[in-house]
Amino acid sequence: MEAVRSRRTALASADDAVSTIPIYRSAPIPPVFSQMMVFIVWLVLKGISDGLSHGKKPNEMEKLIKELWRANMKHPEASEVVNKDIISHFVLRLVYCREEELRRWFLSMETTLFRYRFQLESPEAQRALLAEFDLPYRAVSNAEFESVKDKLSQVVRSSGPSSSSADTVYYKCDSASSHKIWLTFKLVEPYFPFCIMKVPFEQVPDLVASRRVFILKGYAYVATNQVVSLLMTQYRSHLSKALVLTNRTLTTMIREQEKDRLTPIVEALSTSYLGPDYSQVKDFAEMSLKDIDQVAKSSFPMCMRHLFEKLREDHHLKHGGRMQQGLFLKGVGLKLDDALAFWKAEFSRKVGAERFDKEYAYSIRHNYGKEGKRTDYTPYSCQKIISSTPGVGDHHGCPYRQFSEENLRAAPGKMGVGNRALEDVIDKVRNRHYQLACTLTFEAVHGTSCDAGINHPNQYFSDSKRISESQDADFLTTG
Repeated sequence: MEAVRSRRTALASADDAVSTIPIYRSAPIPPVFSQMMVFIVWLVLKGISDGLSHGKKPNEMEKLIKELWRANMKHPEASEVVNKDIISHFVLRLVYCREEELRRWFLSMETTLFRYRFQLESPEAQRALLAEFDLPYRAVSNAEFESVKDKLSQVVRSSGPSSSSADTVYYKCDSASSHKIWLTFKLVEPYFPFCIMKVPFEQVPDLVASRRVFILKGYAYVATNQVVSLLMTQYRSHLSKALVLTNRTLTTMIREQEKDRLTPIVEALSTSYLGPDYSQVKDFAEMSLKDIDQVAKSSFPMCMRHLFEKLREDHHLKHGGRMQQGLFLKGVGLKLDDALAFWKAEFSRKVGAERFDKEYAYSIRHNYGKEGKRTDYTPYSCQKIISSTPGVGDHHGCPYRQFSEENLRAAPGKMGVGNRALEDVIDKVRNRHYQLACTLTFEAVHGTSCDAGINHPNQYFSDSKRISESQDADFLTTG
């Protein structure tokens, strides 16, 4: 099956070079896909997200994306790579169109992927892709060029040696014309060639923010090695509108028509987690009731510690909190009998033992696969917890996302996070890197690095216990 590709317009090179980057204007017909195919491309986007949140530099991101693409998208047939790329993109649109937070993440990751894929293309393929966008640009006059030449030179010099040594070609936007005029390279300075593109400055916000363009009377002069910024703006705008339309279609048509086939997959993918599921309780209890309070203080992640403290304080949690906390406790080794005793001891103080047995005990046994369909339910991953939407009176969800800044500053302090590390945590939260904020908290509390990052509350617990046991063993050996 050959996926429908976006239609190619006039190409810019004599040898008919074609970019391998689709711009996703046409959906594949028929929409044949597998869940694993979508997972593979999701891994690329997740890898990009992790790289950005860990503060990787542009050259490191370029290397990372090249490796991610090679590892996850390789296929002997180039056409199959394109098919996989396009089909998975449109399915992921369905997955991430449903909420503003999901749309924002998908837009950011797809735009970043587009930037680095463009930069890895050959110059001929780059020009072909630029032609496909059909942007209305023309060359500036010699007189205008001469008037700004010195300023352009200063911008190139201030951008560093990597920019000055590259081919720097400029164009000018002509809003009255829908045609492009490709100007031949012309040596203006000893170290860089020029043609000029002049665009409204709001079309290249990243270049303006980093002061990599000369601005005059509301226009920015953009070089060819910077033109990807302009294409990114166009690409992001197109994709943003497409996500809104996709959400409308999903809501009005697809969700009901595909409720038994596609809808469950779509709704599950945005919270998917590919690591250990922590569903199996160990043969021996990793946690006993007599130790649970101390372990909660030392090894629970913030989301579970907050629920635990609220349970001890109010002697009750709503359904979302009971599910999130209960499955976590199951995953860390709290056996069914101990779980029933733990929840009954708390809830009985508020609702009485008889009501607990009638209304709450069943759901606890159900979580352990002892009632109903006997399903072995898995503890919630970070992705699932972050995407939840707690209501009034709820205490579940991700504190890094849900807490006010005032409460967020107080909570890590209770866990032993110092002021300097706390500011780093707050900075990650402001940029919506919630899992990285949790990772930084873990590192500050335990005094060690966590290169893999925190992806699951039960992973946080297991790693914390492992570090504590190692430190205890070292103390006994040296003591």
